[in-house]
Amino acid sequence: MQNWDGSAALMAESFDAQRAIELHAWLVIAMAATLAGNFTLVGSVANLIVAQRAKARGVEIGFWSYFKVGAPLTVVTILIGLAFL
Repeated sequence: MQNWDGSAALMAESFDAQRAIELHAWLVIAMAATLAGNFTLVGSVANLIVAQRAKARGVEIGFWSYFKVGAPLTVVTILIGLAFL
C-alpha cells in the first residue's frame, strides 16, 4: 500500500492558485487596454470617427482638448476597474 502524504493535493492547489493569478493578470491587461483607448484622440479608431463626424457638424475636437478630458478620465476608470478586479 502506498503512503499518501497529500503532496498531489498541494500541487493541484498550487496549480489552481497560479491559474487564478494568471487569469487576474489577463483581466487587468484587457481592462487597461480597453480603457486606455480613451486616453488620447488617436487612442481608438472610434474616437477619430466621432471627432471627424463632429467636425462635419462644425464642432472641432482637437488633440489637446480631448487629452484634457481623456487622460484624467482614463486614469480614474482604470483605478476604479482595478478596485473591482
